[in-house]
Amino acid sequence: MDGEEDGLVALSESEESSRKRRVHGMLKLYYGMNEEGKAAEQAKSLDPCDINGPHFDHEVFLNKLRRECSLAELMDQETCMVKQIRSLDSDMQTLVYENYNKFISATDTIRKMKNDFKKMEDEMDGLSANMAAITDFSASISGTLQDQHAQITKLSGVHTLLRKLQFLFELPARLNKCLELQAYAQAVRSHRRARCVLQQYSHLPSFKGIQDDCHAIMDKLAQELRQKFRDGGSSAKDLSECVELLLQLDEPAEELCDKFLSHARSRLELELQGLEAEITPYPSGTAIQDAPARRLPSAAACGSPTDKLPKTGAIPSPTSNTDILEFIDRGCNEFVSSLCLVITSYQELFITHARTGELASKNIPQMANAKLNAFVDDLAARYFSLVERRIQEEKGVGDNSLLVRALDRFHRRLQAVTKLLPGSAVPHQGTEIVMRAATERVKQYLSALQSFYMDSLTDVRQALATPRLAGASGAGGGAHFGGAASGRDAPTSLPELLSSLSASILNQIKSVLASVHLFTAKDITFSNKPYFKGEFCSQGVRESLVVSFIKFVCQSSRQFCDNAGDKGGSTPPALLLLLSRLCLDYETSTITYILTLTDEQFLVQHHSPVTPVTTLCAEAREAAQKLLNHYVKVQGLIISQMLRKSVETRDWVNTIEPRNVRAVMKRVVEDTTSIDVQVGLLYEEGVRKAHSSDSSKRTFSVYSSSRQQARYAASYTPSAPMDTNLLSNIHKLFSERIDIFSSVEFNKVSVITGIIKISLKTFLECVRLRTFGRFGLQQIQVDCHYLQMYLWRFVSDENLVHFLLDEIVGSSAHRCLDPAPMEQSVIEVICERG
Repeated sequence: MDGEEDGLVALSESEESSRKRRVHGMLKLYYGMNEEGKAAEQAKSLDPCDINGPHFDHEVFLNKLRRECSLAELMDQETCMVKQIRSLDSDMQTLVYENYNKFISATDTIRKMKNDFKKMEDEMDGLSANMAAITDFSASISGTLQDQHAQITKLSGVHTLLRKLQFLFELPARLNKCLELQAYAQAVRSHRRARCVLQQYSHLPSFKGIQDDCHAIMDKLAQELRQKFRDGGSSAKDLSECVELLLQLDEPAEELCDKFLSHARSRLELELQGLEAEITPYPSGTAIQDAPARRLPSAAACGSPTDKLPKTGAIPSPTSNTDILEFIDRGCNEFVSSLCLVITSYQELFITHARTGELASKNIPQMANAKLNAFVDDLAARYFSLVERRIQEEKGVGDNSLLVRALDRFHRRLQAVTKLLPGSAVPHQGTEIVMRAATERVKQYLSALQSFYMDSLTDVRQALATPRLAGASGAGGGAHFGGAASGRDAPTSLPELLSSLSASILNQIKSVLASVHLFTAKDITFSNKPYFKGEFCSQGVRESLVVSFIKFVCQSSRQFCDNAGDKGGSTPPALLLLLSRLCLDYETSTITYILTLTDEQFLVQHHSPVTPVTTLCAEAREAAQKLLNHYVKVQGLIISQMLRKSVETRDWVNTIEPRNVRAVMKRVVEDTTSIDVQVGLLYEEGVRKAHSSDSSKRTFSVYSSSRQQARYAASYTPSAPMDTNLLSNIHKLFSERIDIFSSVEFNKVSVITGIIKISLKTFLECVRLRTFGRFGLQQIQVDCHYLQMYLWRFVSDENLVHFLLDEIVGSSAHRCLDPAPMEQSVIEVICERG
């Protein structure tokens, strides 16, 4: 029940509030008011039947109702209108009751205002009467004093003149008193007030005496001001006042500027001398230059190139007693701060004050500015010279953070000079020092990388020589690398040496890039400047460091080919093979990786011309091709030398009947096998032509075939009708030409083929220079058959070996005094037994 009662109460309250809102709405509608209480701007209705419109006509409205409505509707309409009238009357009474207090308050306020205004009118009348009385009294006084006004004015002028004369006569005493009290500013002001008058009346003896006394006193005052200015121990405010007073006393402004700058120069030069004392010159410039080159390879005593990779953080920098950061800190905190203080004081004394008052017309600011710029430029040049000398001492390639922080602090502190002297060249010169220091650091890292690379090659050469010293056999110096080396940590194979060398160089490049990257850190002020970052990253790091080092690797590798003699010089052939593979790896992937890493790490923007990746890859491939060609030439010449000596040192005419294969032929096969194994460690197999099933026996079958019998038959009988040279020349016309020294491809088959071509061609040319007997020819047959049994499997086309060996046997037969070939079965037995 309680819930129902509460619901009924709430419902009745909501109906009451809605009724009030509706009534208020109807009242507002009746009076034409909107929600804010303002008259609504609505279009006025012209309908005479609109009961709420201004043109309502009750007669027309009633006539319309009588015509259109029935009796019941008329009664309903009447009832509705009565209800609305009563409702409006009730609302009107409610509004009056609610606002009754406001109406009473408004009535009281109006009544009080009437009383206040009445009192104010009485006071205004009294004020008007008083003003009239005052006016009358003033007119009375003016009339009384009218006759004495001229006399009073004259007496006042005489009194003023007497006071001025009294001031002039008392001026020397006043100036002396100010001088005793050191009230220099008041003395100067007093003298400046009287100076024009004394100068005007200096022809009078009394005024002349006063003027002389004042001049003597002011000269003494100026002397004290000059002494105070020269001492320089006063505060900046006192010095400013001193200079201003001296300028007011017509002291030469140029002389004051020179004295101020001279005094400041003496103090700043003492600070420069203190900085210079911290710089310790080296006894030998060459020792400094070679320091990175000597330190870089000595990080480890032995081992692979990876073991010998130096830790850059452990390399000391040959500097003076204080490090570069302490030196720059002292220079900034002492010299630069003092220089900025001098500039500020000077500008306050001679430029800022001189632009106001009477001194502005003397062009003092222009003269003072010129002297200040010359002064700052001179001392800054000396300071920059000391800074550059100290930076040049940073020759080590160790920790780069101190140098970068020092340069950042140096560049940051110089920006204060820019704010004090906007047109000065000092900040620009400081920026150039920072750029030169960064560029020089890049050159030092390039030199260190080059030294590290050359020392790594020396380590590789030592590792290649170790198997030979241990007694391992091989062609061309260090052909075998599978045996145990004498060094405990020495690499055991060419792939390990190549991997170790390549990894150590790449790690060193990454380490150097990480050190150089400190110059472009976000917290370094000069790194974000466009004049530094773009040029430094593009030309400094990418071109001068990375690209230059890659070119150095290629050029230094090519020098092993250019400086070698006919026998390959002292360069191990295995080193040539390893470098060729290294350059080939650079061409395929390493160069692209290094340059991509550099571009991403330094955000290189290629605004200026840079070396394309394709150009460097082409240069690396050219170096690899040249090294591989030279390797083939060297190895071929080594085998050729053995063959040449074996041919030249034997008496082929009087030799005995062959019973076995010569030892040199076995050595040739062994060395060729060793070279094949060596090349196979670094290069892929390559493509071979299809081999015949009897390749190992084709040599002898060729020599004893019907073609060969017909070829040599004329030589075997005295009555030969055809010349064997003609037969040989005809055979060559239909044979494919062989290019002995052509470029090889980057695979094992091509390399070994090139070496065998050079060796057999040398064998052929040596045979052509000798004369053979019967057994000499037969020995050549045996040797060539033995070579054919083993060499065919190494070359890309076995017909090449067939042709060259055929030429060798043919040339031997041409130069044989008694050409009687050995039976094939006998040759096979001898070769198989050998």
